[in-house]
Amino acid sequence: MTNAKDLLHETATRKAVVRLLPVLGIAYFMSYVDRTNIALAKTALEADIGLSAAAYGLGAGLFFLSYALLEVPSNLVLYRVGARLWISRIAVTWGAVSAAMMFVQDEWSFYLLRLLLGASEAGLFPALMYLVTVWFSQKHRVTVVGLIYTAPCIAIFIGSPIGGALMELDGLGGLQGWQWMFLVEGLATVVVGAVVWFALPNRPVDAKWLTEEEAAALTERAAGDAASSQSGHSRLRLAFGRPAVLLLAGIYVINQAISSGVGFNFPALLQSLGLKSPFLIGVVAGGGGIAGLAGVLFFPWLARRYHREVVLIGVCAGAGVLVMTGLLLSTNPVLSVGLVFLANFFALGTLPLFWSVAMARMSGLVAAAGLAFINTVGITGGFVGPYVYGLVEQETGSLIAPYYVIVAVGCVGLALVPALAVAMRRERNHDRAGAASVPGSV
Repeated sequence: MTNAKDLLHETATRKAVVRLLPVLGIAYFMSYVDRTNIALAKTALEADIGLSAAAYGLGAGLFFLSYALLEVPSNLVLYRVGARLWISRIAVTWGAVSAAMMFVQDEWSFYLLRLLLGASEAGLFPALMYLVTVWFSQKHRVTVVGLIYTAPCIAIFIGSPIGGALMELDGLGGLQGWQWMFLVEGLATVVVGAVVWFALPNRPVDAKWLTEEEAAALTERAAGDAASSQSGHSRLRLAFGRPAVLLLAGIYVINQAISSGVGFNFPALLQSLGLKSPFLIGVVAGGGGIAGLAGVLFFPWLARRYHREVVLIGVCAGAGVLVMTGLLLSTNPVLSVGLVFLANFFALGTLPLFWSVAMARMSGLVAAAGLAFINTVGITGGFVGPYVYGLVEQETGSLIAPYYVIVAVGCVGLALVPALAVAMRRERNHDRAGAASVPGSV
């Protein structure tokens, strides 16, 4: 039976969703646009500055390397100075660096600016996930994370055609089309940084649009039964050393390696299938965003209905392997594109489930450090994926050959899911045993 406290919390949660998610979403939208627009520029950069497939793959991946190295330090700073200041700083800095990509002249300047872009944006995503632990109860997190993940899906759907349209400005003002794309999208991100500064409260208690009772209800339910009161070694173990955390990081490495390897090279695959117009390539590539959007809305709904998040992660992993195997066997261009879209459905759809599982038993400093740690380990897959894809493509001369590696890696990720289920079960049993040993516990 719903009581007054539950009703108050539900009302406050709805307010938080309406007020916060548009701000978080626009920041994540622009981050995804700015990190992936390089895919649209791949062919033009090869022609204009002589960038090889391997050099492109390395540069695309270097973003994730510097991003990963600075994840945990960035989130620890955020914990001290507050999300409003730190996310605003991140957006302004990465927007400026993204605009500076218009000055790329050779592979070394390409490598340098991709490293700087990753360093500038480091900490954004775990900062968003940390805010979810501050504002929302575990019950609502899978839904909220799913809604946040609509931003990159919309970025693929809308951002790719916009980037393609900006590429069509080739020659205007003496600039290449790819230079216009980097300049305009980078400056737009700087504006987003200003929006975050004015619109994002750090904590429920700072939100003027909540009553004191609503703010208190959000704070209490967000903390839940996470062991934030533990200190020292226990807190570090919760953040870094739990088997479930390490397995989640391993699964995320594989997810990001596959997603980045495919995503950064999908426009080139479309071009090899006969599409020539940058705008048309952007429109078709944007279709992957629709598939991803369906995934991030469907799987949280399924999780709310059946409460089996780890099982659903396994379903997504297995389905992804089958879809990529189908791509290898396909000889029909339209079917091949459709299979890439379907792979997006599962690859993005699993992420809200993944982060909801990761947030369990995390709050405060443990959440800031632990979520950043998982993202740090996992995001290195974003470096490995494009780099290996580029090497295989260059050695074989085929855009399809890298998918054999993708299928093999996907099988490894699928094998990790049962181990995660066992680790989560042991954690639950440990928690129950600990609760039973407390005098007066039920």
